[in-house]
Amino acid sequence: MTATYRADHVGSFLRPPALLQARAARAEGRLAPEALSALEDRAILDVLALQRQVGVDVYTDGELRRAGWMTDVIDAVEGFVPDKIEIRWRGEGGGPEGSLANVVGARLRQVRRLTGHETVFLKANAPGPIKMTVPSPSVFMMISFKPGVTDKVYATRSDLLQALTTIINGELRALAEEGVPYIQLDAPQYGNYVDPALREGLRARGVDPDRALDEAITVDNASLEGVKRAGVTVALHVCRGNYASRWFAEGGYDPIAEKLFGGLRADRFLLEYDSARAGGFEPLRFVPKGKVVMLGLVCNNTPDVESADYLRSRLNEASKYLPLEQAAIGPRCGLGSLDEEIMWSKLRVIRQVAEETWGSKAD
Repeated sequence: MTATYRADHVGSFLRPPALLQARAARAEGRLAPEALSALEDRAILDVLALQRQVGVDVYTDGELRRAGWMTDVIDAVEGFVPDKIEIRWRGEGGGPEGSLANVVGARLRQVRRLTGHETVFLKANAPGPIKMTVPSPSVFMMISFKPGVTDKVYATRSDLLQALTTIINGELRALAEEGVPYIQLDAPQYGNYVDPALREGLRARGVDPDRALDEAITVDNASLEGVKRAGVTVALHVCRGNYASRWFAEGGYDPIAEKLFGGLRADRFLLEYDSARAGGFEPLRFVPKGKVVMLGLVCNNTPDVESADYLRSRLNEASKYLPLEQAAIGPRCGLGSLDEEIMWSKLRVIRQVAEETWGSKAD
């Protein structure tokens, strides 16, 4: 039996300016690693205290030890090179831009645990159950395989995926063995399979989007092999790419819902549902009984704080396709794009609506 975690969040929080400056100083060799670690410790203690004040159901360190949401892999694994895949962002300031992650240009070699250095401090200081986030292996199929670079060492995307799956499965097993109660795979790449334009772009590159979807589900399931056990919640977070108020994908979950919700061996899905580009709630009818969906009804990068009445009305709409006992509420994505006051205000209204709808805490 796993907890439901009704007032949820994706995991990342705003990085304090002082911490960003310290990380830049460390990258330039002007700050010792011990000094950076001490600043991270203090920032994490602050973010844990604020989560407790808000009353969230699960605690994270805000990913404050990472430069980005997926750098736990890139920092712990050799083989990534300073080359980029082009991503076309939409929205204000959109256009082509290099991906946040580097591509793979050498054989991968893991040099340390991905999140071990994060988990120890979080377990020792969190006032409640903790969540650890790890990128899904299939995300790297889209952003780290570059023809002419990666295929010199991994002939196909499948070969690269197998290497990454082994690494990530080892990390997830370690987290489960350490007793981490909530483990989340971050998988924005599934947005590629809901967007008609991106699906056509995949075909133009010789990639069948339906076969790629099947392979993504297969490797993400392989990464979860041996992880699920009593008391451990395994979740998958799916969005359409959210970065600096921009996005890369649009479209409802209809093209992937039946396969993803029915085929991925996760207990919980964290889904983007704060705007029209995420489509309607109808695909939620494919969520099997016993699985929970965190409805990401709260926008992660706008200054307006959603009202409790609005969120309750959206939950009622969703309940036509998904029973409320299988639902939770949270933001669509990480909260690092907001200012601090707005970020915590959004979490407070999530807590308020969760308590009014389901009761006081995780069940």
